[in-house]
Amino acid sequence: MSTTQSERLRELLEPLVTSQGLDLEEIAVDSVGRKRVLRVVVDSDTGADLDQIADVSRALSAKLDENDAMGAGEYTLEVGTPGAERLLKEHRHYVRAVDRLVKFQLTEGGGELVARILKVDDEGLDLEVPGVKGRKATARRLAFSDVDRARVQVEFSRKDKNEEEA
Repeated sequence: MSTTQSERLRELLEPLVTSQGLDLEEIAVDSVGRKRVLRVVVDSDTGADLDQIADVSRALSAKLDENDAMGAGEYTLEVGTPGAERLLKEHRHYVRAVDRLVKFQLTEGGGELVARILKVDDEGLDLEVPGVKGRKATARRLAFSDVDRARVQVEFSRKDKNEEEA
């Protein structure tokens, strides 16, 4: 049986989020002055558009109003997506980040690595490490066990696949 409020909220809300075709990525309850804020982060393999966010927000609000999972007192419900520089935690996060540039913090003093994810399987990642100072990019295999943290990087000058193929 769950013990924390976040775990109880996850048990209550995750089936509802899943029924909307989304994944429940994160739940956080924060105090802001006298008010509390319930932040719910959702996503899917194809992303989540504003209509989906609005639909799931209404459904979560109705579910929370039916019971006292948030306890007495006011709170604000915020529903959103992980954002551009999302942290990669689950296997599905890596799959969704294929073709994206990612900054890896490696385990056991392995340092840092910035590379583009080319392929994801059950054991790890096939990467393309960008070349520096005119050198060609190199291929690298990285096991999940070698990754301590990974975060998607924002690319302002990245060419679209369609531009590259033209």
